[in-house]
Amino acid sequence: MKGFSWSRWIGIMLKEFIQLRRDRLTFGMIIGIPVMQLMLFGFAINSDPKSLPTAVISADNSSLARSIVAGLKNSGYFRIVREISSEAEADRQITEGEVQFVVHIPENLARRVVRGERPALLIEADATDPSATANAVSALSGIGRTALAREFTGPLARLAPLPDPLDIRVHRRFNPEGVTQYNIVPGLLGVILTMTMVLMNGLAMTRERERGTFENLLATPAQPVEVMTGKLVPYILIGLLQVSLVLLAAHFIFHVPMQGSLLAIYAVVLLFIAANLTLGITFSTLARNQLQAMQMTFFYFLPSILLSGFMFPFRGMPGWAQVLGNLLPLTHFLRLVRGLMLKGSAAAELWPDIWPLLAFMLVVMAAGLRFYRRTLD
Repeated sequence: MKGFSWSRWIGIMLKEFIQLRRDRLTFGMIIGIPVMQLMLFGFAINSDPKSLPTAVISADNSSLARSIVAGLKNSGYFRIVREISSEAEADRQITEGEVQFVVHIPENLARRVVRGERPALLIEADATDPSATANAVSALSGIGRTALAREFTGPLARLAPLPDPLDIRVHRRFNPEGVTQYNIVPGLLGVILTMTMVLMNGLAMTRERERGTFENLLATPAQPVEVMTGKLVPYILIGLLQVSLVLLAAHFIFHVPMQGSLLAIYAVVLLFIAANLTLGITFSTLARNQLQAMQMTFFYFLPSILLSGFMFPFRGMPGWAQVLGNLLPLTHFLRLVRGLMLKGSAAAELWPDIWPLLAFMLVVMAAGLRFYRRTLD
């Protein structure tokens, strides 16, 4: 039996380095995945979102009302983006997700504070994602006293000893009890479909290429669009089966409310499945083997999970991360399915997140057709 040879060991090691250099995708993942994780977790992820968009309905134009608004701004959690004049507009803004909070300043606020009546300050919160609003709601404790401290001077100094001149009432809409499952379970629809549809379909062509069955397709007069769409249908049925199982569990096990139309949910799901399948089959046209297809899927899956708002509040991320997140179909699907299940969103409220899915699908489909290989390597 021959002994250990340093020359053979070095030769094998050099051979492995040469293979890594030739397999650019694997080498890219070795460098790219750690860098991506550092960037996302270090800069993009924030579990304490601040500067949340807030609208104000004010029926009082006194200096005390303006001090309350200024106090909300100074807390860091509320960013006043607009002043509205009607309850209907406030309902529309919070239902469509344009604002996270709506602050209602009652009529004769200043007069009632001076009388020591502790007027109620109503704050509506979009509580579909409890983690996005929890810290901001906690910051409301004592906001009246700190915001009006400068006002309680001179003739109003007698009000300074009051524990809190305002009765802060928070109305958590769409998820009043702050149940985490109401936010997580609908989001799992998108995560499961993203993971299975992209990966399963991404392996389709590469598996056939490795097994040699792809030659049969090349020998037929089938057009690229026929091959691509023909491979989508079985996986669409699989995706619908997965969605049905999750919806049944959501209703009977987790008791997630179903405010919207079940038909609308399945329509949105079909669109999302189609978008993911076109991406998967595009990966399969680019990859040379199943390993590369899996690597591409993982490279896509990681930012989708972290930047879509599934694990961390979307509004807690910096602007550049939100731009990247809005390019991902999972981000828009989460808004759609949560809006349908928890808010009962109408068609007009869904369109701002439907057209990005359509655009993504068309762009990816065009890329897949462009890179479709008519011959084997």
